[in-house]
Amino acid sequence: MDFFTADICDEHPDKTYLLDNEFTNYCAKEKVCGTVLTVKLDRNNSELIKVLRDEDGTGKIVVVDVENEYFAVVGENLMKFAAQNNYEGIIVNGYIRDTYQIKDIEVALFARGTCSRKYIPVTQGQRGVELSFCGVQFNDGDYIYADRDGIILTKEKIV
Repeated sequence: MDFFTADICDEHPDKTYLLDNEFTNYCAKEKVCGTVLTVKLDRNNSELIKVLRDEDGTGKIVVVDVENEYFAVVGENLMKFAAQNNYEGIIVNGYIRDTYQIKDIEVALFARGTCSRKYIPVTQGQRGVELSFCGVQFNDGDYIYADRDGIILTKEKIV
């Protein structure tokens, strides 16, 4: 991938939206770009499991909002699904776990931090809804570029 987020921001300042620097990448793939697929969760990850396990993720980055609830919504099993189905990455406005087991998986996983527990009771999630966090609004079909310097969103593919 021949891009750097800093260069994109410099060349397209009116088309880029930058997430804050509170996100860490916990997996091996350090640079990703792809089309946004949004998932809204209520602590439980059952809707996200369906997406990562059952759908082709080629060229896609899943943006997950769990409203910063302190439960892990992505771990080893979901990352294996993401790798098997060719997802570029996952961005979680919340927490993940199994960092030792997932560190070598070739899918980017950006999250706010880690939490050892998951939420067991199944709750409803929503797909394809507008998400808003870090002052950025995410919609299906938007585009994300991410590297060591940051995560940026654009409303169209620009590189």
